[in-house]
Amino acid sequence: MQIEGTGALVAGGASGLGEATARRLHAGGAHVVIADLNEDRGQALERDLGDRATFVRTDVTDEDAVLDAVSAAASQLVPLRIAVSCAGIGWAARVAGKRGPHPLEPFETVIRINLIGTFNVLRLAATEMLENQPTESGERGVCVNTASIAAFDGQIGQIAYSASKGAIVGMTLPAARDLSTVGVRVCAIAPGTFDTPLLASLPEESRDALGEAVPFPSRLGRPEEFAALVAHIVENEMLNGEVIRLDGALRMPPR
Repeated sequence: MQIEGTGALVAGGASGLGEATARRLHAGGAHVVIADLNEDRGQALERDLGDRATFVRTDVTDEDAVLDAVSAAASQLVPLRIAVSCAGIGWAARVAGKRGPHPLEPFETVIRINLIGTFNVLRLAATEMLENQPTESGERGVCVNTASIAAFDGQIGQIAYSASKGAIVGMTLPAARDLSTVGVRVCAIAPGTFDTPLLASLPEESRDALGEAVPFPSRLGRPEEFAALVAHIVENEMLNGEVIRLDGALRMPPR
């Protein structure tokens, strides 16, 4: 799939991995819809990118909101062929401890945003892609979801986050198989420790320690590196049903 001249939807596209992805796809010639709850950052990115960039305030767990974002992407001069889901949150708590059991509400919230939100974008974007004229090879679109190495190496206190990301890993292959007959590919990226707003609040020494734990390169990942992999997945049509770790060979210890 060529990036130039296509429509792209980036959920969670106003910051972090999503912002880098929106910038990379836009630089490649795509018409990009930035779907995010953060209006200030989303509108600022829209202005910064200029032509071929549109911000749509979007709650990924809301069907109507995602439909609006998909419609905005489909209403461009080019069809929607790329959908990337980067929206997500985290929560730290043990299953049980001195303070009692893990609170149920934040667990449900993490699952709803990270997993159900990702599925919501996937199903609605893929449905729109069904209307596309296929390329010469029969391809109509590609969807890239964001998992995490926490899906495989979940640390103490990461039960909610790991469960949500593990489920994204688990739905990658069946989603790719479901959509194979209509020429829509599905992949997921499982990033390690990346320099995103989620880590920006940590003290510098803590951030340095996280980077030093990566075998090579011994640093935090850069959002642009995530975006580069998204672009490669889009352009390499043999990548389908795959979860790709992007972690510098990091395997997370228990804590």
